[in-house]
Amino acid sequence: MVGLANALVIVAVVALVLVRQFRARPIDTDRRWWLLPLILGVIALREPGILDAHHRVGSAALLAVELLIGLAMGAGWAWTTHVWTEPDGAVWSKGTKASAAVWVAGIALRMGLFAIGAALGLHQHSSALLLGFAASLLVRAGILTWRASTLGARTPLTTQPLGATSRPAAAYGDGRPAGEERL
Repeated sequence: MVGLANALVIVAVVALVLVRQFRARPIDTDRRWWLLPLILGVIALREPGILDAHHRVGSAALLAVELLIGLAMGAGWAWTTHVWTEPDGAVWSKGTKASAAVWVAGIALRMGLFAIGAALGLHQHSSALLLGFAASLLVRAGILTWRASTLGARTPLTTQPLGATSRPAAAYGDGRPAGEERL
């Protein structure tokens, strides 16, 4: 039953993240961007079945690869997200076609990893997938927050004068040359 609950959490969070990713959204550098990944990580680690009791080394290796895929996917996802500064100083982000390609590649790699585990006879718990997804979200949010701060994000604690402009951060696949302003 725990596996079903984890699967439902994964589906709900992925749906929410995908819907939000491809809409233009302001980046709030003051919010706790690490909180959702932390909660997902705690949910994943609370389960004792994250490692196969009969094949600890093999399942630990699969878990390590899952985490590496999650970290790479999060970084790729963040660097392919278009980030720009509006005239009022607010920093916005929106996923690109390259971001969608990162998602597809990440899912394909995870499916391949699951197939390898099944071929080796390893029991794979949904907690490993949840932990990898938490790693993806953590890296993505961290990189986007950092990118927003380098653009001079205007937040309640740090304000910049009106009229101050920042150049948009180019993202791979956003279809614009680096440095082109969005009006």
